[in-house]
Amino acid sequence: MGVFDNDEEEEATGGDLASFWNKMGSGAPASTTPAAPTTSAPALPQGAPVANPARTSPFAQAAPVAPARASEAPVAQDFGARGVRTGNSNIASELTLDELLIKLIDNGSSDLHLSANMPPMMRKNGDVQAIPGYQALSSAQIQRMMFSIMSPEQQTTYQREKDLDLAYSIPNKSRFRVNVLQQRGKVGSVIRVIPNDIKSLAQLGMPSSLAEFSNLPRGLVLVTGPTGSGKSTTLAAIIDAANIARADHILTIEDPIEFVHENKNCIITQREVGVDTKSFSEGLRRALREDPDIILVGEMRDPETIAIAITAAETGHLVFGTLHTQSASETMSRIIDSFPEGSKPQVRAQLAATLQGIVCQTLIKTLDGRGRVAAMEILKGEPSIRALIRKGAESQIRSALETNKAKGMQTMDMSLTDLTKADKISIDEAALRSTNPEEFFRALGGPAEVERIRRRQQNLGGAYSSNR
Repeated sequence: MGVFDNDEEEEATGGDLASFWNKMGSGAPASTTPAAPTTSAPALPQGAPVANPARTSPFAQAAPVAPARASEAPVAQDFGARGVRTGNSNIASELTLDELLIKLIDNGSSDLHLSANMPPMMRKNGDVQAIPGYQALSSAQIQRMMFSIMSPEQQTTYQREKDLDLAYSIPNKSRFRVNVLQQRGKVGSVIRVIPNDIKSLAQLGMPSSLAEFSNLPRGLVLVTGPTGSGKSTTLAAIIDAANIARADHILTIEDPIEFVHENKNCIITQREVGVDTKSFSEGLRRALREDPDIILVGEMRDPETIAIAITAAETGHLVFGTLHTQSASETMSRIIDSFPEGSKPQVRAQLAATLQGIVCQTLIKTLDGRGRVAAMEILKGEPSIRALIRKGAESQIRSALETNKAKGMQTMDMSLTDLTKADKISIDEAALRSTNPEEFFRALGGPAEVERIRRRQQNLGGAYSSNR
């Protein structure tokens, strides 16, 4: 395993699912020279967004400005509508979002957290910490920064819904997935770094069996896991492998678009929910008329989207999707239980016929604490697996994965065991992630071997988890 960087012309029909859908309905820096008195315009109300005439699109770049630093020791703080800080030397400076994002990239962090009355925070190697040198931000400052990257339509949507997802980019640096939210009446944001470069499965240290999914002619492949587990990175690598090796039309539906794929040997069509299509379900329904060979659904959020995705796989397309589940058996149960009782037998039969693979993954801090590595459960659509799905025997999936290791399948605990034995992750961290710690320790070789591994890892300087 390797370390993850910080971080359709045919109308689809599907038996009972068709009737189910019918039921569902469907600023340059301020000068250090004191300015001459001028007649000022009326002051903006607290928290009001400041228009930036230099921005003609949500992806235009603001002129860099010098930030306020904690070391300036200002005697007064003005967190007004423009987020200006005034100090001893009468220097006024504005903090920009781009500056914080560049700090995030340069620091090798994965996420930026902006919360009122808190300094900017970053997530690095899984841990949230303050970005050094910055003081607490006001809600008005955060609103000014976030509105500076929104279009007027997006500002209106946020003010109405109090939530907004969008993409942002800094040319030659990185793309970002942005969520703007409101909490306790104040503006906040969480921003995820999306690297410009798409790493290959080999560069990510992924099992070679995952590359097989990019060559499948048809079927359903699901990549699952909690938020922040690297699902998008894994899917981007699989899609890129198909883009290189095949001569097909690849269509993605995302919210928002994260990794940007260039046309290589395939035509790539990327549609963003809320910008290019109304919803995942609507985009997927339209995709069936757009001659795709491969379809990526960024998130299978509702029964209608799941139903159309299964039918698309059934009608000859290769469909990739994501769910927030943590095991293969839980993934199957989540899909089937999404439907009314009367539709479940039909859904189970279709899932058994179309499922080609499930990859459940999570990111774990490496033994040296310098990065994170993916542990994953892998299921393939072998005949024995399909039979268990038809019978409704999801509880037996774990045993089937354990007995099909030679075919590239594995449970999460098998992955944790391999990573621990290779000293990629701490034995104690692995035990915390295991579904059955007692079985995990037995798989390592019993109490004596567990203590030997623990001592070895402590000698390697990786005892961070045992000091919790």
